[in-house]
Amino acid sequence: MLALNKFPKFLTLLVFSIGLIFVTADFAEAKRGFSFGSRGSRSYSAPKATKTAPKTAPVQRTMTPNNGTNTGAQQQNAAAASKAAAGQRRGLFGGGFLGSMLGGLALGGLLGMLFGSGFGGMAGLFGMIMQVLLIGGGIMLLMRFLRRRQQPQAAGAAHGYQQEPQQNQSFSFNDAGAQDAPRRSGSSGIPNTGFGGGQAPQFEEKPVFSTEADDEIGLTADDFDAFETLLTTVWTAYGSEDYGKIREIATPEIMGYFAEELGKAASNGLVNEVRGIKLLQGDLSEAWREGDKDYASVAMRYESIDVMRERANNKVVEGNPDVPEERTEIWSFVRDAGENWKLSAIQQAD
Repeated sequence: MLALNKFPKFLTLLVFSIGLIFVTADFAEAKRGFSFGSRGSRSYSAPKATKTAPKTAPVQRTMTPNNGTNTGAQQQNAAAASKAAAGQRRGLFGGGFLGSMLGGLALGGLLGMLFGSGFGGMAGLFGMIMQVLLIGGGIMLLMRFLRRRQQPQAAGAAHGYQQEPQQNQSFSFNDAGAQDAPRRSGSSGIPNTGFGGGQAPQFEEKPVFSTEADDEIGLTADDFDAFETLLTTVWTAYGSEDYGKIREIATPEIMGYFAEELGKAASNGLVNEVRGIKLLQGDLSEAWREGDKDYASVAMRYESIDVMRERANNKVVEGNPDVPEERTEIWSFVRDAGENWKLSAIQQAD
């Protein structure tokens, strides 16, 4: 009789464990796709589009105050970004009234079971378990299907416009924007494909492409070498959870966001391993000066090994440890007069 009295509590714990599995799997799939930081006074406007990133969007999370000078289109883009970010934070039962109702019913039933009532006895309990499994499995399949559908088509043609040919870019990492800079090999023949994070809002209007005039501070080959080095250094420090190094090469705002993401992973018993970072293609979106600070936003397409592992046993729960994956992101950098560049924002490119 004692064993039978303990059996419902065991099943209750089993249901909670199943829910945690779904939550952990959803976190693992969303381990990257960052869109946060500051671009100074341009934080609420989308960076200029480039050949590497033909579609851009404003940052979704920033501590920079909105000074009220944004245009209507920029405000709409920021609202769409907030809406997209909110959609990524929905829980196991989804969002809205239906999600709240389902979550409340499940919690009420589980608490009732713990106190001797609830789902109507053993038959009701088994039925509830089957419903939770079916609903959770359906949600997982639907989320994966929608994420695959959100991946961008090549060259941005599927979004209703054709990329403008022969855009006059102020530089690329191949020639580093200088007349006498040596041309690097390897990136001019690589197809321009992006990484489909699905985080940035969709644009209906034709994007504004970067031109030579958008380099307002005259960047040099040394600057672009620094950007490429920071790409590798930042992700290496992030993957090894080297907070001291991150603090050295990023702004306090980025440090705070990274610490938040790493803390989430740690609380779920996970660690995000990032290695094998290699830049494939890059070009300048815009560079400008605000007071004694220089800013530069750069589109970069790169590959890396990016996996989630369980801390306890090093088991891979998301990603392929042997096959690199490509991403296209816009990184913004800032420097004070006479100082080195620091990472100030990361944005996903469609």
